[in-house]
Amino acid sequence: MIELPVISEEQTKKRTKPNWLRVKLPVGHEYKRVRNLVDKYKLNTICESGNCPNMGECWGAGTATFMILGNVCTRSCSFCAVATGRPPEYDEDEPKRVAEAIKLMGVKHAVLTSVNRDELKDRGAEIWYQTVVETKKASPETTIETLIPDTKGNWDALYRMIEGGQEVVSHNIETVERLYRRVRPQAKYYRSLEQIQKTKEAGMRTKSGIMVGLGETQEDVFKVMDDCAEHGLDILTIGQYLQPTKMHIEVAEFVHPDVFELYREEGLKRGLKYVESGPLVRSSYHAERHVNVPI
Repeated sequence: MIELPVISEEQTKKRTKPNWLRVKLPVGHEYKRVRNLVDKYKLNTICESGNCPNMGECWGAGTATFMILGNVCTRSCSFCAVATGRPPEYDEDEPKRVAEAIKLMGVKHAVLTSVNRDELKDRGAEIWYQTVVETKKASPETTIETLIPDTKGNWDALYRMIEGGQEVVSHNIETVERLYRRVRPQAKYYRSLEQIQKTKEAGMRTKSGIMVGLGETQEDVFKVMDDCAEHGLDILTIGQYLQPTKMHIEVAEFVHPDVFELYREEGLKRGLKYVESGPLVRSSYHAERHVNVPI
């Protein structure tokens, strides 16, 4: 175990972020252009709904992560800023609207994600499939990553979600096994691992992400790495958890950047092919790099 100075408990309670978590406000011409397109086409982005700290950087580069199937989730994970409730009916024209916006933005690599739609028999799989197909049709040169939700063991829905022609299929583990009931109470750790394994067996490039700073130990993180590698994961992202509101689970620790580097090195040693690890890393951060990871 690496021994490094960490932020004091008093500083954590005051929500005082260390210098390595400072981010720039979103500004600039490209940011405004993307902002206008998102508004014009009435699109949801996880950049906004999830309070992503990298929104300024990504939007400033003319990229964004689109959230399909609405912006109301059927689950209530204790870390997530997305609204919880009963979602309205989904928009069947959404795939074409998303595809058109991606084309107008000139996106070279698009990331698609969604809320959980547990009330739908197919978990929203057909909208997933059509969004990928329409995007490929409108922008043949655009590569796509789909960050898909937990299908609760509905493997027919999973296979429909991943057969549209995307280059990367991601499904986030989110946290270590020991903290699942507290952080992700409506999901199951080994079911998510099985979903990754099923995706890999279908011939896809697989990706997942976890947050740290929730009270996990380094040994907990190493176990996630081993479990993910055993279940066919190619790419892992690791980032600092940041509490979106006072109603959400508190930050237990601000993890030092050197520990993130340790996690990157350990992940590669344990069989993962690519590890993106840093305080501000999120699932779609530098996602364009992950398209070329060998499978």
